Amino acid sequence: MITTYDILVIGGGAAGFFTAINAVETNKNLKVAILERGKEVLTKVKVSGGGRCNVTHAEFVPKELTQNYPRGEKELLGPFHTFMTGDTIDWFEKRGVPLKIEEDGRMFPVTDSSQTIIDCFIFETQQLGIHVLKNHSVKQLSKQDEKWLVATSEGDFLAKKVVVATGSNPKIWKLLEQLGHSIEAPVPSLFTFNIKDKRILDLPGVATHASVSVLDTTGKTVLESEGPLLITHWGMSGPAILKLSAWGARLLEATSYTFKIKVNWLYDTSETDVLEHLKLLKLEHAKQTIAKYTQFELPKRLWQSLLNASGISETQKWADSTNVQLKTLAEQLTQGTFEVNGKSTFKEEFVTAGGIQLKEIDFKTFESRICKNIFFAGEVLNIDAITGGFNFQNAWTGGYLAAQALTKK
Repeated sequence: MITTYDILVIGGGAAGFFTAINAVETNKNLKVAILERGKEVLTKVKVSGGGRCNVTHAEFVPKELTQNYPRGEKELLGPFHTFMTGDTIDWFEKRGVPLKIEEDGRMFPVTDSSQTIIDCFIFETQQLGIHVLKNHSVKQLSKQDEKWLVATSEGDFLAKKVVVATGSNPKIWKLLEQLGHSIEAPVPSLFTFNIKDKRILDLPGVATHASVSVLDTTGKTVLESEGPLLITHWGMSGPAILKLSAWGARLLEATSYTFKIKVNWLYDTSETDVLEHLKLLKLEHAKQTIAKYTQFELPKRLWQSLLNASGISETQKWADSTNVQLKTLAEQLTQGTFEVNGKSTFKEEFVTAGGIQLKEIDFKTFESRICKNIFFAGEVLNIDAITGGFNFQNAWTGGYLAAQALTKK
């Protein structure tokens, strides 16, 4: 027996739920089901933001917001003019889920619990009569007359319109390829850098604001970013590194994650200016022990490690420092080179660059240009963002616009 729906949403994640809820709210007469291959829904929502769910980011200018998307920047500008951060805040508040802004711009539910978002979505689907069907793994997607036939592990379904919101699911990408879509091969996007270097070996937990450059084999800068940098047990992390991993997803994959980075621990201060300052310190604090008083507002352990790397002993005074030592220290502070050898996944929030090629999507409606009445939302498309709530905002925006288009006759 084949069950018929007006709309079938494939994928029980954030984008799938948001699309289904908005579609039925716009037209209460629609019969809608969400098909989820797993035994649980909204699993990524649950773990995101360390279990707090980083719902969106406090950026309210569409053009500025797009600049957080290494892939999708150009395509999302129009959609963000229709539905973006302010609309997301309003949407959740109307449903009893107020959000708060943290210092770095990330936005979370006031409860600090991702369960609040999950409960909101589940409640809405129940109120609106949306069927949530778990353990339904999609095996086939094909056209039957004017409808779409969706064959699953638990039975077959027919629908006038289908929404694909399956994230980075290679099996679904394969089915879409069979329908004529082109898939950009997935590569990891948000990851930290594995670095074994004695300068940072004993410094896990040390954080500072730095600028970081990725170098090519000739030593030329090919990517750069700035922001908080965190030293970890396995190397370097923090927004400065994660931004590089997102913007350089394909470039770094091509190196097999073996490359060099240059770190300016003083963010935007030049080597020349630092050297002048060090010479001044030598004059003004001749009798002072160099290691005792940290300079440039650096974390003390980092300062001492860079002194050690510059050949300056723990007991050495400024008066005894040589020009060579000061020059080496200026270099260590502003352009220390580190060898990256491998990557580590950033927490549980694994994001990939890859998916349906964006030229095949109509971004006014998020409908396929290849197959009529198939719509997309979320990371199934070749869109991804840096960390901070931006990937969820893409899911909300795509889901909302798709829902509006789905409800038009």
